[in-house]
Amino acid sequence: MKILAIDSTANTSTVALLENEALIALYTVNTENTHSETLLPMVKSMLESASVSPEEIDAYAVANGPGSFTGVRIGVATVKGLAFGRDKRCVAVSTTEALSENLEGFDGIICPVMNARRGQVYTCIYKNGKPLIEEGCMMLDELISMLEKYDEKIYFTGDGYELTLDKEIKNKCHTPEMLRYSNAYSVGKVAYRKIVSGDYITDTDLRVNYLRKPQAEREREEKLKSEGKL
Repeated sequence: MKILAIDSTANTSTVALLENEALIALYTVNTENTHSETLLPMVKSMLESASVSPEEIDAYAVANGPGSFTGVRIGVATVKGLAFGRDKRCVAVSTTEALSENLEGFDGIICPVMNARRGQVYTCIYKNGKPLIEEGCMMLDELISMLEKYDEKIYFTGDGYELTLDKEIKNKCHTPEMLRYSNAYSVGKVAYRKIVSGDYITDTDLRVNYLRKPQAEREREEKLKSEGKL
């Protein structure tokens, strides 16, 4: 089964091609370039380099959030476009689950953190590939307090990693830089397991998972509340 996987939920644009769980090709760019300009050319270049045609793809996977609102939307829209009219399986993968997959085999607590601004992070806590809390958005200091109860190694990963560097966190361990970035191969591995268990959808049913409302909508609601209109 050939799986095309995409992750554009952070600054990193990353696409991967898998045969079941085995990596065939990986193309990652960590720049400020707009995902809408880079993703499709990356997919095209990767498939051509691997001598694989779009018709040979059996399933599409995408990190559907949380993350950058624009990045999440572009990634999902790209997969919907690629899969449209092909009657192929699609898989929505949690960004935090994909990030935890980066550290597969690490002994201890895996804590993905994505910068949600204003001192907040999108996060979850994983151990042995299983979530210990519900994925959500919270203040970084609140997350650190939650981690105090775990008396074992703690590894952070994700674009919020740098936010943790100047924090006093019990049992915090160094995560190699290559394992902190979004990685479409991890998205593809999670997707393969979901497909095997029957957890897949059509391109029509593929949706984003923002976890919270976009900033513009939140600011509008705050303004209406202050004016007594909500």
